[in-house]
This record gives sequence, structure tokens and C-alpha cells, in this order.
Amino acid sequence: MNFSILLILGIVMGCLLAGKILIHYFQLESYQFPGYFRTLRRNLLKAVLPGFCMMVLLIVTVMLSIAASPQISWVHYVFDAAILIAGGWLIGRSFSEKNAKKAFVLTPRVKRLYAVSLVVLTLILLLVSRRIDPSGGLETTGEKAAIGFVMIFPALLPLWIALCGLLAWPIEKGISELYFRDAQKILKSRKDLIRIGITGSWGKTSVKFILGTILEEKYHTLVTPASFNTPMGVTKVIRSKLEPGHRIFVAEMGARHVGDIKEMCRLVHPEIGILVSVGPQHLDTFKTLEWVIQTKYELIDALPADGQAFFADDEDICRGLYEKTGKAKMIAGLDPDFDDIWAENITYSPEGSVFDLTTKDQKIRCRSQLLGELNIRNILLCSSVALKLGLTPEQIARGIEKIRPIEHRLQLIPNPGGMSVIDDAFNSNIRGAKQAFQVLKAFPEKRIVVTPGMVELGEKEYEMNREFGQAMADCCDTAILVGKKRSQAIREGLRGDGFAENNIHVVSSLNEATGLLRQIVKPGDTVLFENDLPDNYSE
Repeated sequence: MNFSILLILGIVMGCLLAGKILIHYFQLESYQFPGYFRTLRRNLLKAVLPGFCMMVLLIVTVMLSIAASPQISWVHYVFDAAILIAGGWLIGRSFSEKNAKKAFVLTPRVKRLYAVSLVVLTLILLLVSRRIDPSGGLETTGEKAAIGFVMIFPALLPLWIALCGLLAWPIEKGISELYFRDAQKILKSRKDLIRIGITGSWGKTSVKFILGTILEEKYHTLVTPASFNTPMGVTKVIRSKLEPGHRIFVAEMGARHVGDIKEMCRLVHPEIGILVSVGPQHLDTFKTLEWVIQTKYELIDALPADGQAFFADDEDICRGLYEKTGKAKMIAGLDPDFDDIWAENITYSPEGSVFDLTTKDQKIRCRSQLLGELNIRNILLCSSVALKLGLTPEQIARGIEKIRPIEHRLQLIPNPGGMSVIDDAFNSNIRGAKQAFQVLKAFPEKRIVVTPGMVELGEKEYEMNREFGQAMADCCDTAILVGKKRSQAIREGLRGDGFAENNIHVVSSLNEATGLLRQIVKPGDTVLFENDLPDNYSE
């Protein structure tokens, strides 16, 4: 028996265990190769160190084994394999994200990627090792090259993960298509089910949950949970959550690339489309705002001739898309001269909002626990859909009052120590951030903002973070900025608007920011957490 295969398996299994963070990056980027390589560049040190540590461990282990006994036996191979596997596990544990916003999940797809990687990488090393004489000695240049390749093999781990992901892609595509078609068949069989699609650059999840709460006053409604907004995420919901009693299905549709919404519509075939917002989000993948607009409008294009389109009036891009749409449509906002549904007599307080929901035919007095103008606009948009689906004014008002603050989206969290916390930590955008700052401005006492700024804005990132800082200066007394490099643009915006330099604190992590808060915050103060970076961002 050739026991060298034990060493090869030890190398491969150790590498895969050590490279847990790389597979996590791949998962966070929805197994998209451009996103994976961008993440590697942003986190270069964390990406290369696991493989480098495995390379050092392999070299040291082999050298110690040879030094202990020049005569190689099966005991050496077993011992070396065990050390490499154990070492790989420790390296993977050391470099994995401890407080990840989205934790690494050992999904069936990840398990298949591990299996493919084990087979592919083992075959590569087996082919190379055929040129190595296990009895020792370096007789040929080819043998020296083969040994050198085996020794540096772990250092190439980021590339091996990409290669194995590429080789696993046809398998995943086939499996995904089977599940996808099954979900399509389920929806096609439900002639009684009203299908609603929601998309936008921001606010999709908030609108989805607001709409679901209001519609539940009349219809049994299934809303895709959390941020399930990819074809496979929505497919899973359809196959596992859709019940015969559901009368409405609401699907959030996310997009990072042109054609993503079109693919979602191929699954859901919505008859109602809701466009929440359009703006410069994910420009690192879309590249231009024009591509963002085109992709978001794919939802409206996919509606049938008798479908209905609903738009949030942003007095900008969405309004323009509303005006060009020839299908049945409604628009909701704060302009009584243009919108089909609008709000009047709005008042805000730390307890929430009160307003008159108004149409040309009626006026409904509404109360909501949600904070800020942006949430009022979202409620109006959802109410326009509810009116179209036959809910009474009383049902709509009752549903609005039942809406609870959505986690990490302008969520007011009272603190036992007398401090108020506004959690707006979900991915930020300039419009939403300005709304959050206006909400903070309504609070008394000292106002503190903790933020890393905004990301995934491509070439406009510095400019927009400077604007972010300018908007921030008007609403807070103390700014705690997370990330020394990223905070430069925000600091420039703050200082340009006359913000006191000694009230700007720059920290390297959220943990450091929390520690600083404990030192400076007092009862009655309000702290706004504005945005939180994705797991795959670091300095």
C-alpha cells in the first residue's frame, strides 16, 4: 500500500479546514466569482494568511518527521497527516469571523463544495506526487519541482477555492434549476394566489414587512423572511413555507448584477410590482447608475399586461420611471399635487408617528411606532397596494398600528440606564442616513452617532461619505467613526460644516466604539448606530 496518500489527504483536509474564512467569503458573495475576488483584495492579509500558515506547518512537519527518522514509514505519514489536519482546524478557527454579521452556515451547497474540493485537490496532489520518489533523494529537476509544488500548495489556497467553486458550478446549476422549476410548478398550480414582487436600491425589507402586516388584516399572507431575496432563497421559501391557506405571496427581489431581477421574475411571475427606490447602491458591481435603473425596472417590465405597478415618489428617478410606465400604476409620497396617496398633518415623537393617510376620496388618521419620514413614505406605498387589494380604511389603519419596528432599521431600543439607542445598523444609503439623522435631531440631550460610513459605492464612495459627514454635522454633538481609513471622507464632511474636531473620535472596531461609549454616555443621551459594514470589509 502507498501510504503517501495519507499525507496528501492530510494536506488537503488541513487546507480546507484552514480555509474556512475563504469559503465564508465565497458564501457571503453568493458564490459569485467577481465578488469573491473583490473580497480577497479588500481583505488580502486575512485571505492569504491561512494558506501561508498551512504551508509553514507542512514544511516544519515534514522536516521534523525526516529529522526524527530518515527512513520514511507509514508511521510518518499517519503522524504528519494528523498534525496537518489538527493544525488546519486550529488555523481555520483562529482566522474565522468571530462576530460575523452573517455567520458561516454549513449549507448543503457548502458541503458539496467541500466534497468537490476534497476530490479535486487530492487528484491534483496525486498527479504531482507521481514524480516524487518516496524513498528519498532528489534525482531530477522534475522531482525537485514536484516537491516544491507540494510545499507551496497551501499558499495557493484562495485560488484553489475559486477553482473548485468553478468546477462545482455545473453541479450547483443543475441542482438549482431542479429546485427552481419545482418552485415554479408550485406557484403555477396556485391560481388563487396573488403574487407581489418588491425591489429597490434600499428599503425593500422594510416595505416587505410593513406590507405583510397590513395585508394580514384581510388576507393570509406569506412574506419571504429576513433578507431572502435571491432566486434560491425565494425558491426555498416557496417549497417549504407556502401553504394552501395563503392568498398572497410577497417576494423581496435583490440584485447585484444586471438581469438578477429578470431571473427572480422568471420564478415568481408577479402580477403586482413595487418599486421602492432607485439610487447609487452596489456600484462596485453595477458600475453605473443607468445599469441600476435598468435592472430595477426589470420588475415593471415583467408584469403582465393587466398587472399593476406601484412606485414610491422620490421626486427623482422613481417618479421618472412612473411617468414612463404605460401599465396600470399608482404612486405614493408626500406631494398632494402629484401622488395618488399622500400624508398630511404628520407629527413625530420618540414614541413614533401620527399622520393622515390621504387620497382624493378619503382621509385616514393613522398611528405608527415607526420613526422618520422614510418610514411614513414606506407605509404610504404599502397602503396604496392594500387599497388596490380591497382593504377598508379601518383595516389599513389597524394594520399600520400593528407594525413593529424592524430590527436594525431605525429601531428605537430603550436602555435601562436612561440612554436611548436608535439602531439603524442595516446597510446604509445617503437618503436613509439623512432621514435617520433627522430622527436623531428630534431627541433631547446629547446626541451621539456611531458609524463606519457607507460602502459598495464604487468611485462615488469618497464623495458620498463626505456628504454623509456634512449631513451628520447638523444633528449630533459627538461622532464616533469606525475605521481610520474609511472615516477620512466623513471627517472632511464634518469639519467642512464646522463640527468641533475634539468631538470626533476615530476607532478601529465596533468593540472599541462600544468601550468609548461607556466612558462618555450619560442618562438621557441618545446614540444612533448608523450602518454596519458587511463581514467581508476590513482595513
